[in-house]
Amino acid sequence: MTREQTADRLLTASLEHSYDPDIEIDWSAAPVPGLLYAPANRLTLYGTPLWDGLTEEQRIVLSKHEVASVASLGIWFETILMQMMIRRYYDQAPTSRHAQYALTEIADECRHSIMFGRMIEWFGCRPYRVSGVDNLLGRWLKATATGVPMFAAILIAEEILDSLQREAAADESVQPLVRMVSRIHVVEEARHVRYAREELAALVGRSNPAQLAYSRLVIARAAYATAGKLVHPMAYTSVGLDPRVARRVARTNPVFGETLRWAGRRVTAFLDELGLIAGPGRALWERSRLI
Repeated sequence: MTREQTADRLLTASLEHSYDPDIEIDWSAAPVPGLLYAPANRLTLYGTPLWDGLTEEQRIVLSKHEVASVASLGIWFETILMQMMIRRYYDQAPTSRHAQYALTEIADECRHSIMFGRMIEWFGCRPYRVSGVDNLLGRWLKATATGVPMFAAILIAEEILDSLQREAAADESVQPLVRMVSRIHVVEEARHVRYAREELAALVGRSNPAQLAYSRLVIARAAYATAGKLVHPMAYTSVGLDPRVARRVARTNPVFGETLRWAGRRVTAFLDELGLIAGPGRALWERSRLI
């Protein structure tokens, strides 16, 4: 199938399976008492003494803040993604179905960012923003990333979040509003993942060894940032935990390490198959706990 044929099918799927969160989600609904905001076993402290020391109410509160943090990071990544995509579209023919799908994906991501923002507001939480080096790296990535690093970074962020949300959407112990947000995002991101995978595979095939070596380093840093920044340390203060202590426990928690590998299993297998998890950058992949 040609790129234009794939894009045409994705455009048709976008027409048939796109959602308006303002209509599909009841933002006036109240949280259901006693329900978590994410599956307990996917939370960063699950299985540790810190988790055991929390009351059930504290666990619910912490789950809400962890989801707010992940959603905040999702908005950050989607903002970077949209800018990378629009830069790429700038040089394409506007009559191309492939270019038109790129714009359609950008429109999807705009809705997703608004949806995540409204969810955080519904929680009564503040956004958890990246800062320092990661903020600067994000600015650099959105302004410069093209080709292999661009699509690999997109896949890492999208596929990790997709795994977490697919499970949450089907888990009846999770708040219904969170499940609906997850369901909408999963359905629409499936198109984005297919698009990015096909583009990435084609770009790798056209890259020379020097380009691939550089790409591996950029991709490894993106993977490290994604896995290491899912939950902001200040989220732990919501239940009275020392953020430095809780972050250290989360980073060494073998249960959450297994969650990271589970969430990233599809994208790491795909990138490894393309030869993009290798060289000096592999150490960052290992530190991220995605492999």
